[in-house]
Amino acid sequence: MAGGAAANVSSDDISGQLTKEVFITCLVAASGGVLFGYDIVITGGVTTMEPFLAKFFPMVLQNEGSAKRTVYCAYDNHLLTAFTSSLYIAGFTSSMLASRFTTSYGRKFTMLLGGLTFLIGGALTGGAQHVSMLIIGRLFLGFGVGFNNQATPLYLAEMAPSKWRGAFNTGFHLFVGIGNVVAALINYYAQSLFWGWRLSLGFAIIPALIMMLGIFFIAESPSSLVQRGKMEEAKKTLVKIRSHANVEPELDELVKAREVANAAKEQPFFAIFRQEYRPHLVMSIAVPFFQQVGGICIIAFYAPAILSSLGSTNDAALFAAVILGVINIFSILVSAYAVDRCGRRILLLQGGFQMLVPMGGMALMLEMTVDPEGTKPISKHTALIMLIMLCVYSAGFGWSWGPLSWVIPSEIFPLKIRTIGQSISIAINFATTFVIAQTFLTMLCHMRYGAFLFFAAWIFVMTTFVALFLPETKGISLDSMEVVWQGHWFWRKFVS
Repeated sequence: MAGGAAANVSSDDISGQLTKEVFITCLVAASGGVLFGYDIVITGGVTTMEPFLAKFFPMVLQNEGSAKRTVYCAYDNHLLTAFTSSLYIAGFTSSMLASRFTTSYGRKFTMLLGGLTFLIGGALTGGAQHVSMLIIGRLFLGFGVGFNNQATPLYLAEMAPSKWRGAFNTGFHLFVGIGNVVAALINYYAQSLFWGWRLSLGFAIIPALIMMLGIFFIAESPSSLVQRGKMEEAKKTLVKIRSHANVEPELDELVKAREVANAAKEQPFFAIFRQEYRPHLVMSIAVPFFQQVGGICIIAFYAPAILSSLGSTNDAALFAAVILGVINIFSILVSAYAVDRCGRRILLLQGGFQMLVPMGGMALMLEMTVDPEGTKPISKHTALIMLIMLCVYSAGFGWSWGPLSWVIPSEIFPLKIRTIGQSISIAINFATTFVIAQTFLTMLCHMRYGAFLFFAAWIFVMTTFVALFLPETKGISLDSMEVVWQGHWFWRKFVS
């Protein structure tokens, strides 16, 4: 069976209780998702603001008013896409470095470092005087989200009880969604101000400061403490977050995992390429890759630009981003409720189908309504239908590939390769996002409605992949996860 797993294997008897301490701790850590969510959306709105374009990208402003350019090509500018995508190449680099920090110095330190570099990036972009300063600021923002996105899902997976691990890790994506909405609202209200783009970009320092302050009040994860030999501190942390003194069984599990990890002389980077870790390596690459080629980054980055170029006013395009963000938050709450009840696979399969239909529908709508020359904007009626399709897509992504692409990689790796596996996953996510962010506006210009068909094809591929190759991990403790591979029709031939 494709999703076969020993579902009865659980650590609920060890750490199944949900306590106030672990809830508050995970809430503070997950709030780091606001940084990533804010920065995803803020650029999409800023790039439609005339004062911003006039200062940094005057050619784009000229193209918007030129009858010689098609509605598909108004925002096709390589420097503009470099502004958007530079964050992701920096995130790719820092996410690979982050594995050493999370292993040697702990999850808390890495999250704190991420918040600090994000704060510097927000200050630089908000106060930018020229394009180079703008892009340098984006690079700092990228380093910040790279460190934070690598450490936070690991931290949440290690702190949460197995029974609620999916819901807690979904919390990270919930805060990403909150960051989306905050950014969309700020863009909507800042657009009328001549200096509004500075407000939008500079406001990034606020969530960074809040997260950094919160980190000083939370505990390090017991797994990280045991991994670094701090046994007494790990025991005290377990007693605190589990609210009972009988933490020896859970501590023993962590110690055994550490002993297994230390027994292998290979470095984690080389160990992950061994045959027994083949399924882990494939998932660490496939899951984040599929999340991005499903098309969400074009919706998140460019929804205002797409709607604006197709005929919507800037006000309507920016308000549409607010609507998409709110729908995303509600759908993430659905995921948080369902992920530990229904499982990961069913949400991914249903969400994939729900994303496929509107993505193909948008391609068909554009092919039928935009004139062959692409010089006339679409009607308000067509723009409304496009927005509805974007909402359906956003909801499907919000309760499936959005949060679960963070949940699954954070829970499938044994301790030996956990930090490097998470780093590879985040790096693939950033690398794929960089390529798509850098090329989409050119794709839209040259492929027109075919760009949406391109992403629809990938949605079909990734949904098929889930049906065949992704096992169910609901309710399985982190240190018993090998059972899901041993019970899978394909991966069992690789694992011992």
